[in-house]
Amino acid sequence: MIVTGGAGFIGSHIVDVLLERGCEVTVIDDLSNGRREFVDPRANLAVINIQDEGVAQVFAASRPEAVIHCAAQKDPITSVRQPLEDCRTNVLATLNLLELCREHGVGHFVLASTGGAIYGNAPEIPTPESCRPQPISPYGVGKRAAELYLQCYRETHGLRGAAVRYANVYGPRQLRTGESAVVPIFFEAMLNGVPLRIYGQGEQTRDFVYVSDVTDATLAALDYTGPDAVFNVGTGVETTINELFRRAAAQVGYEGEPNHAPERPGEVFRSCLDCRHAKEVLGWEAQTPLDEGLAQTLEWLREHLETPSE
Repeated sequence: MIVTGGAGFIGSHIVDVLLERGCEVTVIDDLSNGRREFVDPRANLAVINIQDEGVAQVFAASRPEAVIHCAAQKDPITSVRQPLEDCRTNVLATLNLLELCREHGVGHFVLASTGGAIYGNAPEIPTPESCRPQPISPYGVGKRAAELYLQCYRETHGLRGAAVRYANVYGPRQLRTGESAVVPIFFEAMLNGVPLRIYGQGEQTRDFVYVSDVTDATLAALDYTGPDAVFNVGTGVETTINELFRRAAAQVGYEGEPNHAPERPGEVFRSCLDCRHAKEVLGWEAQTPLDEGLAQTLEWLREHLETPSE
């Protein structure tokens, strides 16, 4: 089993569960965003970028039966500024992995994709998989292209697996990266007593899904062999950024008020996923309420957050 991005936030949780199930796991991660300490020592760690030609040697050495592809450029805002790099990471590198799967006879492939960025400003909320993709960022375009390549390899080469369209995932091990990952951004600012910023009026909505639920959905998709190989992974609950701020502040005991900045290009205003297809086909649905997930995330951050030096 290969997990790309397996030293990262979501990928490392997936690796943990695979190891608990007795799988032999090789992690491919360049540690640009992931952390070595997130990788269980029972896994084999190949520190290499997924765009590197040396990935072929990792495949040859590990001879995987399946690949879970979590490595990506994950920020829509970054993709607006750097669309070519986003394409190289999220499209070309994915295609290279699919080719390696074909060459090495890999049976299963799961692509970690995106819900909100692919659907864009969807006309239907919560948004089902049948809704026409309308991405408004290069990130969303690239993830949809990767899905189509996976569909092509399923139909042409018999590769089994699926794309899982994540909503806004949060939980332990999520680190602040640039302006993405709103939950750790909020908690970090609140814990350090520094001002925090909300873009726009804060009435934009997101579907916040806890990382352990996402892990379960991803592994359920790993065994899928049917025709409808795209699954939304979320809660079906819309939460505004203002509401998220209030809930996070209540957990921390933070009494400050956020600053507001102009809206950013490439951001979807409303995003919430209809996940009935995953429930009906995979037998999966999210289990973790937002307040419970936030509490567990905050507990982890309190233990691991590096506070500013005096």
